[in-house]
Amino acid sequence: MKKKSENKKISVIKNNDKHINIIYTQIASVIKEARAKVMLTIDTTMVQAYWHIGKYIVEEEQRGKARADYGMYLISEISTKLNHEFGHGFSVRTLIDIRKFYLTYSVTENKKTHALRAKSPEPKFNNNLSWTHYRSLMSENNSTIRAFYELETLKNNWSARELERQMGSLLFERLAKSKDKKGLMKLSCKGQEITKPEDAIKEPFVLEFLNIPESHQLVESRLEDALISNMQNFLLELGRGFAFIARQKRLTLDGNHFYADLVFYHTILHAYIIVDLKTKPLTHGDLGQMQLYVNYFDMEIKTENDNPTIGLILCTKQNKKMVKYTLGDKAKQIFASKYQFNLPTEKELETELKREIKELKYKLGHKV
Repeated sequence: MKKKSENKKISVIKNNDKHINIIYTQIASVIKEARAKVMLTIDTTMVQAYWHIGKYIVEEEQRGKARADYGMYLISEISTKLNHEFGHGFSVRTLIDIRKFYLTYSVTENKKTHALRAKSPEPKFNNNLSWTHYRSLMSENNSTIRAFYELETLKNNWSARELERQMGSLLFERLAKSKDKKGLMKLSCKGQEITKPEDAIKEPFVLEFLNIPESHQLVESRLEDALISNMQNFLLELGRGFAFIARQKRLTLDGNHFYADLVFYHTILHAYIIVDLKTKPLTHGDLGQMQLYVNYFDMEIKTENDNPTIGLILCTKQNKKMVKYTLGDKAKQIFASKYQFNLPTEKELETELKREIKELKYKLGHKV
């Protein structure tokens, strides 16, 4: 009888402990959320403070000081005094960034003199962008491109590290390659808009996060394994709207099995996207295989609420003419894009863009 009573007591304690754990989890969640909001408020307040500090530095520099090196002397002296009173955090490098921050985000856009900038009212800074975000954004001198990255950061909720990676991979330049002046302005004013399949395709795709040397001979299964192991980074590179569904999706036709490497669903385009990985230049056989996959999905898997399936072949070298002449009308559903294991340079993209313009001029019958 005594043992039964003890077991009942233990059971009550365990149930209470379980209930206490639930309450604790809820309370901890509230505290974490509150702390996150406090940190966000602190960061936003410091961003505004940095803008004013930059303004004071610029105004002091404009007081007609004769020596060209006065600006650096001023910053060095201010740095010493601030660190003495407030502790570390106001190095010369930081104050230089703060000065640049003011000049970059002043409302007045006067390139000849900073005098009018000093009279600028304080701009409105977004609460979701930290000082680290702004430091990355400041590294882009082109205001059009900077506006694009700011918009995309907010739309995609990028961390400062993700923003830095997207800027380093020249996302804007890769998306802008085939766009006219109007298209470029839309990018800077509205960010990336995905309304048709080609809007979701980049050229090239950058897979530097795999840490694979460019010259490395890789089999397709190893490339697939590497992408699966780095799916979070791969989704970031693929862009907004991609949701991972499956790998090595089996398609069976009259007892014959075929396997699609990776399958995604695009939540904006409302369509399946099949990704086939190739560790060699594109061939017409690759396109025929992808056409089989796309047709199968359209006939057997997609529902009436889904748009036509999209095929994306990632290869070491693509060929637009081969896509066009092999697929005809289906070329609107199937894309081939190059991938590379290192971050692109602006020169590389410029060379590629010139090549595309040259092809376009020939197509239109103009002399180059």
